[in-house]
Amino acid sequence: MRATLLKLLEPVLESLGYELVELEFHPQGRGSLLRVFIDREGGVNLDDCEKVSRQISAVMDVEDPIPSAYTLEVSSPGLDRPLRKHSDYTRFAGKQAKLELLIPREGRRRFTGVLRGLESDEVLIEVDEVTHRLPLGEIAKARLVPEL
Repeated sequence: MRATLLKLLEPVLESLGYELVELEFHPQGRGSLLRVFIDREGGVNLDDCEKVSRQISAVMDVEDPIPSAYTLEVSSPGLDRPLRKHSDYTRFAGKQAKLELLIPREGRRRFTGVLRGLESDEVLIEVDEVTHRLPLGEIAKARLVPEL
């Protein structure tokens, strides 16, 4: 379901000038929830979320990929923005990030440090002055660490 929704909604958001940062679908019968996180250069505000919500609703009504009733939520990704695409790892190089692997590597699953980019499908993250090369396909979760 997630892949279908990403394929359907990503081009719509791009045509409006927004980036689809993340999408969550929580099926719960008649109380299902579709959460869409958007961003753009300069950030997003409530008006952006309302505009995108109306557009997504129209597309979802026509395409009808979710057969039951659901609630749609559109919001910004927040300060702890998830990293999902290849370009995210390059775009946010130099920022603090927290990565969690599917399986342990080098005796650990969690790495928190400075993101150093992406090379040959390996994410580079510097932790305690040591740069680790983690295969992109082995990353379960990746988020920026808020800088306060």
